[in-house]
Amino acid sequence: MHIAKVYEPGKIPVSFETFPPKGEMPVEEARGLMAGLAPLNPAFVSVTYSAGGAGNSERTVDVAKMGQDEFGLTCMAHLTCMGATKESVAREFERMREAGIENVLALRGDKVPGRDADVFHYAKDLIPLAREAGFCVGAAAYPEGHVDCLDFDASIRHLKEKQDAGAEFFVTQLFFENDVALRFLDAARSAGITVPITFGIMPFMSKAQLTRMIFMCGASLPSPIIKLLNHYEGDEESLRQAGIEYACKQFVELGREGVDGLHVYTMNRADIASAVMEALRGAGIV
Repeated sequence: MHIAKVYEPGKIPVSFETFPPKGEMPVEEARGLMAGLAPLNPAFVSVTYSAGGAGNSERTVDVAKMGQDEFGLTCMAHLTCMGATKESVAREFERMREAGIENVLALRGDKVPGRDADVFHYAKDLIPLAREAGFCVGAAAYPEGHVDCLDFDASIRHLKEKQDAGAEFFVTQLFFENDVALRFLDAARSAGITVPITFGIMPFMSKAQLTRMIFMCGASLPSPIIKLLNHYEGDEESLRQAGIEYACKQFVELGREGVDGLHVYTMNRADIASAVMEALRGAGIV
């Protein structure tokens, strides 16, 4: 099913993101994760591509296919285009079609040292080809602007260019303040972006993980999280639980705002997805 169809008036679809484990992927590990996610009835599950240009696309397609074939999930495969050619992209599209995948999240991807962009400089260059190949195409959005872009207004213009290129919906990068997300939403709508925007949130699990996310994504760190880090310093389990609870509050607040969709960065933990769904059900949002 094309993901664009999950966005209906009065309904807030909730989706999950997973990633293929690094190295040799244990099939049972991926199967166990999908088995844990399927009973939660997500609107869709996205499966990431590799970070840093490592080229993990085969496992991306395999995991997405498993989710669809064995658990009846609607899956979306990520595809990055940095350093790709039209021929290599066409091969990826063919593999996805053979696997029964109908949805693609088109991304630029990480810059790879020694590998210059040739045909594809930005995600907007990949989107039209994915549409022409028959896929439902989503793209990334950045509530605080892309980490490589110092001008927030320019990031909004780039988002509009992705829509004009054929993106049918957006999934945002993580953020830790809902006011940031809502200001971004206002700016996007004012710029003529009309397609659905799903807001993605990742719970923080540790100080080290949080530091990596901040510098990788350019997300700002609000005072309440700093206080939680200090309060639970040395108590890793309590900090993890505080991170999940903080994310659940974000999801509930955004659900009450009536956003287009909610996306859980699960970090391959079904218990995180379950906690979010329980919070949303308790608030009457799903």
